[in-house]
Amino acid sequence: MDEDVIPILRVEEVDVALKWYELLGFTAQWEHRFEPGLPAFVEIARGDVRIFLSEHEGDAQPDTLVYLRVRDVDAIAAEFGMTPEDAPWAREIELRDPDGNRLRIGTPVG
Repeated sequence: MDEDVIPILRVEEVDVALKWYELLGFTAQWEHRFEPGLPAFVEIARGDVRIFLSEHEGDAQPDTLVYLRVRDVDAIAAEFGMTPEDAPWAREIELRDPDGNRLRIGTPVG
């Protein structure tokens, strides 16, 4: 097993969040609810990158910032009608998901 870190992001409606994260190339891996109608906890993945989306109020706060390093930020930027900015370390964009969580997405330079 490889060790890794998986950020948990608070979302109000997991279905809305999933549609948005699919635009970034993520797909749902599994969903857990303690009982039907209770808040959802979902794992999404893009290659080896994993994020947990949680409707549980105590798991995380909106306005969290996650940095996502990708091979082609220009493709993602085009999907959202944006142009990446050049920083000394990467070409980057910053997006907010429907719940206000921030994703800074970059492709390293050099």
